[in-house]
Amino acid sequence: MALTKKGEHSYGDSRADLRPLLEQYSRENAYPVETMASLACECGVDVLELLVDDDAGVAVQSCPACEKQQPLGDSAEYLDEADPDVCECLCGEERFEISTGAAYYSDRTTVRWFYVACRCVACGLVGCYGDWKTP
Repeated sequence: MALTKKGEHSYGDSRADLRPLLEQYSRENAYPVETMASLACECGVDVLELLVDDDAGVAVQSCPACEKQQPLGDSAEYLDEADPDVCECLCGEERFEISTGAAYYSDRTTVRWFYVACRCVACGLVGCYGDWKTP
């Protein structure tokens, strides 16, 4: 359970490696994550596909087993005006272990910044596949 740097990219051994990635990424973004969640489909599958439209602030997890799609964070509110693309790892894989993170306003209840991080199940590449300020 440690991130390994290969060139400009980081690789992890497990879903747990998404935590240090998001912590570092969010600190550099000036909105450190305060909560994180590991994603899984209602059917129990935890290796998912991800669709993202960073400009619209939309991310949707898609289950390859039952084909259910679930908007993440407040994405459902903006889905009609979004054009999300299927995320693909540098190795070509489209299935990931996914975690989300959130930074909050001072009231500690309203999300200020939302993050979506993935670990490729084929090669272990980890990265933040989407992040945006929430209204």
